[in-house]
Amino acid sequence: MILTNCAACAAPLAHDAPRCMRCKTRYCNSTCQHDHWRRGHKQICKQIHRGGNAEQYHADNKYKKAVVVAVEACADDTKGQTCYICTEALHWKTKEGIVRMCACRGTSGFAHVSCLAEQAKILVTETEENNLGPKVLDVRWARWDTCGLCEQRYHDVVCCALGWACWKTYQERPETDQVRQMAMNLFGNGLSLANHNEDALSVQEAELSMLRRLGVSEYNILIAQGNLSCTYYALGRVEEALYLRRDVYVGRLKLNGEEHQHTLLAANNIASLLKELRHFKEAKWLLRKKMPVARRVLGESNDLTLRMRWVYAETLYEDPDATLDDLCEAVSTLEETARTAKRVLGGEHPLAEAIAYYLQKARWALGARTG
Repeated sequence: MILTNCAACAAPLAHDAPRCMRCKTRYCNSTCQHDHWRRGHKQICKQIHRGGNAEQYHADNKYKKAVVVAVEACADDTKGQTCYICTEALHWKTKEGIVRMCACRGTSGFAHVSCLAEQAKILVTETEENNLGPKVLDVRWARWDTCGLCEQRYHDVVCCALGWACWKTYQERPETDQVRQMAMNLFGNGLSLANHNEDALSVQEAELSMLRRLGVSEYNILIAQGNLSCTYYALGRVEEALYLRRDVYVGRLKLNGEEHQHTLLAANNIASLLKELRHFKEAKWLLRKKMPVARRVLGESNDLTLRMRWVYAETLYEDPDATLDDLCEAVSTLEETARTAKRVLGGEHPLAEAIAYYLQKARWALGARTG
């Protein structure tokens, strides 16, 4: 369950907390349940039950709101365009508008969230019904958050809307179902990308607790811990995030080795927090060790390579002991990284925008030093 707080008093709930017999709304105890019934639940209980019970009803409503937000955010970019899947401007059933938020250019990549979700659902269903195996499932599952044309992951509110779509599609499956576990992971990431960090925290903590309870593989535990550490960081809980990220990095070294993408990501996550805590020397040492590996293994234009170079440049110009050479290196690093990000991701991608912003900060720092 993603509804992890009592409907009456908002206290955190155990996974096996008591719930309403009809609509499955969950509570701390019978006292909270009776109190909530008197305060209005009696009037809406049947409606929630008809909507698929509490979790489904909640997910459906949140999904509709997330789609509206995504369409509004994309309105300027999508004006006059049609969905490449159904070829209509308005969805025939939901009447929703068009979104994009990927690396597609020109008239490519416009779609309804509902069409993207239905397409992903069909691909996953075919994989399961025909028993095509985990490799095919991984490839097809990517359609839940990745554009099928440019193969770039959707970002911000579009990814959030797709996360809600994915969760409402699979949430009724048992906890032991692999697809439901994948949906929960994608859902939490979607909330995080849209900066709904408190909601993401609730989902990710519930996910990690569930995975540990089920005794899943170390690989899946590390993924959940890594995602949770990012949300801790976004919420300003930096020390907790750093503690968790160090554990993830050690686990990745043991499981994947030094040159695996997941290990490099874990190293970059640690470096970003070390920078935040102003441990510049340790952050620079770690990034100087890992950046050449990332450029060799992943390539210059890989998303992670760009992020590592961005964090490295920040450690250079934010260090109060930075030399003039350090500031010059920070500017040149960000200039090259900004050009690559804009070419690969597009100028409106959050990563490209962030790198361009920090380039201006680095130039300001250099200008302040040189007068």
